[in-house]
Amino acid sequence: MSNGVSFNFAGTAVLVTGGSSGIGYAVASAFASAGAKVMVTGTHLSAADYEVDLTRFTYKQLEMRDADAIDALAASIGTLDVLVNNAGANFPDGLDEWSPEGFRASLAMNVEGAQQLSVRCHDALSNSSMAGGASVVNIISMLTYRATTIVPGYSSSKAALLALTRNLALLWANDGIRVNAVAPGVIDTPMTAPMKPYPEMLEHELSKQMMPRMGTAEEVAAVVLFLSSDASSFTTGTAFAVDGGYLAL
Repeated sequence: MSNGVSFNFAGTAVLVTGGSSGIGYAVASAFASAGAKVMVTGTHLSAADYEVDLTRFTYKQLEMRDADAIDALAASIGTLDVLVNNAGANFPDGLDEWSPEGFRASLAMNVEGAQQLSVRCHDALSNSSMAGGASVVNIISMLTYRATTIVPGYSSSKAALLALTRNLALLWANDGIRVNAVAPGVIDTPMTAPMKPYPEMLEHELSKQMMPRMGTAEEVAAVVLFLSSDASSFTTGTAFAVDGGYLAL
């Protein structure tokens, strides 16, 4: 028995930051499979510098802390239907996030860049004629809601990104632009790969969920596509958890 859902994004323009691996790559691939013209960003000079195949996408090098590069990218876009703010990382430049320098770097990488890119893309998004309106989807984290002693800058930046989601949704409610967030739980990606050699660490994290397994990047991508489609045309300013029941415990 099949109960799958398919989406049709033919003729739409989608930008996914950090689309070269993990959740971003799964999101970009899902949009491309649904017919969208997809642009992805990454930190390497060219698409050929990645192990994964990026030939389905237009690739742009972008450092999320480079304000001039963000402005230049946004200025090059005439019409944009979907913006997925996915790029982000913890321990920027290897810095301790409890240090003022590490904390600031994390905020700049994980929320300030997304804010600048979103605002600079407003006109391109408002040009969209997509059914249900244009969409911005911000990728946040379980650390938006839960405390941590390891990556406080990352956690704080993701909490700020949720607040930004709500604020932009209110600001742009009459502009035909919806803004939502997706909060992944423990997802099987390169970011969580360091836990795998340590079963006790992984089991400890999974014990906090109702469903005792890692999620997949494709399961997150499906929610991003839903929030970008006209099936969610009355949905804005909210966050969807894809967490195996993590937040409910």
